[in-house]
Amino acid sequence: MSAAVTTELKTIGHWIGGESIGGESGRKGPVYNPATGEQSGEVHFASVEEIDHAVATASAAHTAWRHWSLSKRAELFFRIYQLVDEHREDLARLLTAEHGKVLSDALGEVQRGIEVIEYVCGIPELLKGDYSEQASTGIDVYSIRQPLGVVAGITPFNFPAMVPMWMWAPAVACGNTFILKPSEKDPSASILTAELLKEAGLPDGVFNVVQGDKVAVDAILQHPGIAAVSFVGSTPIARYVYETGTKAGKRVQALGGAKNHMIVLPDADIDMAADAAVSAGYGSAGERCMAISVVVAVGDAADPLVGAIKERLPKVKVGDGLDPSSEMGPLVTREHRDKVASYLDSGPAQGATLVADGRDGAPDNGGFFLGVSLLDDVTPEMDAYRDEIFGPVLSVVRVPTYDAALRLVNQNPYGNGVALFTRDGGVARQFQFDVNVGMVGINVPIPVPVAYYSFGGWKSSLFGDRHIYGPEGIDFYTRTKAVTSRWPDPATSRVDLGFPQTR
Repeated sequence: MSAAVTTELKTIGHWIGGESIGGESGRKGPVYNPATGEQSGEVHFASVEEIDHAVATASAAHTAWRHWSLSKRAELFFRIYQLVDEHREDLARLLTAEHGKVLSDALGEVQRGIEVIEYVCGIPELLKGDYSEQASTGIDVYSIRQPLGVVAGITPFNFPAMVPMWMWAPAVACGNTFILKPSEKDPSASILTAELLKEAGLPDGVFNVVQGDKVAVDAILQHPGIAAVSFVGSTPIARYVYETGTKAGKRVQALGGAKNHMIVLPDADIDMAADAAVSAGYGSAGERCMAISVVVAVGDAADPLVGAIKERLPKVKVGDGLDPSSEMGPLVTREHRDKVASYLDSGPAQGATLVADGRDGAPDNGGFFLGVSLLDDVTPEMDAYRDEIFGPVLSVVRVPTYDAALRLVNQNPYGNGVALFTRDGGVARQFQFDVNVGMVGINVPIPVPVAYYSFGGWKSSLFGDRHIYGPEGIDFYTRTKAVTSRWPDPATSRVDLGFPQTR
């Protein structure tokens, strides 16, 4: 009788002060391979005391780090850029192993994060202030940007490498020290990132990682030593993070959920629109905050568009993300897969038409798979429209006119992204003027801005007044100081109790 083969679970801990450390709280969580459904590791959950240790370490490191010259910081970030670029596939494979997305998608995620690192290599230019000579007689006025101190980022499961890069790269380049609390579902990329930053020459304590759950989140939000918090996740948690963090006196940017619409006008190229809907609706198994979840078919566009989307669905290959032939991987957990699949029952029960059922033909190997699914005749009262499904379920809402489509988007509580497909430039220009959404695509289904613009939505998709990365990211991680300077002849000095004059 042969002995049972046991696979040792990988253990993921914290990174504090330039070294990997195990957890001391005694609490852990499982990490799974979504493609097989098997547990592959366990991650330590930080205690309040471990958060305190991370903050103290980051605070001690900030004193020296903020004194680094801009030229020296830029030189370091060029090394960071090169090193992360060299290890992009190592990062991507970790993402696929723990999140489930296909390797090509994981590589794309890493690339979009690297672009933000590339952007902050220009930090000497980005931190330039203003100067006004002779603002008053003999007086010059200028502004400078200075770092906040210790800042933290709380990041989601769906982009375990990219979203942290969107936060730590500008934060650290601006002279802050950083504490990352990644998702406990796919934590390994955070530790590899920390190792790469240390190898590049980032001083110990400038970048730290604490794994954990709500205990860690609350400790971060309430800690008096943390000046600012960035968050990406669902709207209810974003609201909680914003309200709790600001109540504790912190600067907070909290990016929430989305219900991204793609409006297709009758004059649009139907094949191009169908390709875009399938790509944007099912890429990364729909687990993107910028995924298209609602196609708004206007007038005569509806029937041919639904037919064109349906025709493409059987060709989408669902499977293990490490299989080069796979185009869509599993969902991140079994519980999330089951919740997403429930809309394929509730949708028809509420009056929608189930055009494609992703439960049919999905891999049945124990992994968290759900195939591409399509609901037609969805209306705004249905759960499939109102909820952020966050999975491979695409809904089609039919409306008679452009005005009805615009009204639908503007009345939705979310305002993250929107796309319009049309051949009419005048309508497109009017649309981008009228729509109440933060990121707009014209014949572009996923309008994620390039690194030198900023990412973020409106309405219930954003809590705070600054978007992430780009110019607004630099604003968020710095504060300005205005200096009024005079070097007078001592012989002209006198007492003057009057109000200061500028003329």
